[in-house]
Amino acid sequence: MATTVAYQGEPGSNSATAARALYPESVGLPCTGFEQALDAVTFGDADVAVIPVDNSAAGRVADVHHLLPESGLFIVAEYFLAIRFDLMGVPGTTPDQVECVRSHVHALGQCRKVLREGGWRTLVSDDTAGAAREVAELGDPRHAALAPPAAAELHGLEVLRPGVEDDPDNTTRFVVLSREAAPATDPAQPSMTSLFFSVRNIPSALYKALGGFASSGVNLTKIESYQIGAGLGASRFYVEIEGHPDDERVALALDELRFFSSEVRVLGAYPAHPHRLKN
Repeated sequence: MATTVAYQGEPGSNSATAARALYPESVGLPCTGFEQALDAVTFGDADVAVIPVDNSAAGRVADVHHLLPESGLFIVAEYFLAIRFDLMGVPGTTPDQVECVRSHVHALGQCRKVLREGGWRTLVSDDTAGAAREVAELGDPRHAALAPPAAAELHGLEVLRPGVEDDPDNTTRFVVLSREAAPATDPAQPSMTSLFFSVRNIPSALYKALGGFASSGVNLTKIESYQIGAGLGASRFYVEIEGHPDDERVALALDELRFFSSEVRVLGAYPAHPHRLKN
């Protein structure tokens, strides 16, 4: 039976492209939002969800870090996708006719140069591929979309300007979430571990909590903080480290982290993607 993969967005989106690259023979399940994609896995409508977590140009993807710890799902893999955006419109359109460009807010932020050069006003759509669909439905040469190349063919649009992203190295990192944790990885292969924690409300708690990583020689590749709710209590932290919880060094660091934290939750340990290794 083919794997069912949930993702946020419409067919032709970058998330759909990542899902297809990870699971070539899969059945895609488009979802309107990240929460719906995670729920599809939780309730058994999908086997896995492919979710973007951060972008090299725009930073972390909003809402995802709030949803991951509450989902009860496990990160089992990561994938890095080179992001490409084309300016596309209805067939026969020229760039001079365009007055308004539609796309997702992140895509608009990653293509500022071409938007500034064109002097076009912008409209925010829920999804990049959805913006292409809207332009096709309008059939109006005054409207164009910034969308992945696959969306043009899918919706019968014409590429007006290819590759208009500001950064040619623009890359989005996706994670794969499953109801079951990933099987133990080969100790010889590099691994990553993602986790959340909240420090105790004591002086220097964060410094002491993270000290175990330094003393154990564990490389901490990412740390991000955010508040829970509207209160002014302790922040919750999202951390990614190199290594697996079964590694002695990582286990020692996690023991020290737990001592100074009120909550520690390992979201998953998974193989490091080759893109990470070459960078």
